[in-house]
Amino acid sequence: MNARTVEISVGVLVILGIAALLMLAMQVSGLSDFYRAEQGYKISAIFKNIGGLKVKSKVTIGGVTIGRVTGIELKFENEEYFPVVEMSIDSHVNKIPLDSQASILTAGLLGDNYIGIEAGHDEEFLAAGDSITLTSQAILLEELISKFAVGNSNPSDSKSGNSSKD
Repeated sequence: MNARTVEISVGVLVILGIAALLMLAMQVSGLSDFYRAEQGYKISAIFKNIGGLKVKSKVTIGGVTIGRVTGIELKFENEEYFPVVEMSIDSHVNKIPLDSQASILTAGLLGDNYIGIEAGHDEEFLAAGDSITLTSQAILLEELISKFAVGNSNPSDSKSGNSSKD
């Protein structure tokens, strides 16, 4: 009887340990938001190059996560392809000025890409369905390395922003 109690206790502890590891893995991978209903409003931004940006990447202002990337589409207009990124912004962040700038940033040297929004100073604010028109494309590590390898190490060439289409 005593051996059976020990076996049951060990079994319960193993199950709790596995459940804790699964929860930790979901938190670290960002899959914990999968089951949560998306609340907030959707905005979009047009870029020339999104690099390795993925759906579920975070959207930040000042380093604080305010939303997630919910979709990426390739549009064709005026004989040119360009990616359009759709973002879901938390409903409590409802005063992002219209003249804000969206940039694709990298978490560390080889980290994931995410969108950083730099708030502008306009008196009007983004609402559901609006688009951020002032964007900066992702800085690609491959392009930087090739520019330095070829000898064109002008830093102004490696950072290019764009004022995107509406």
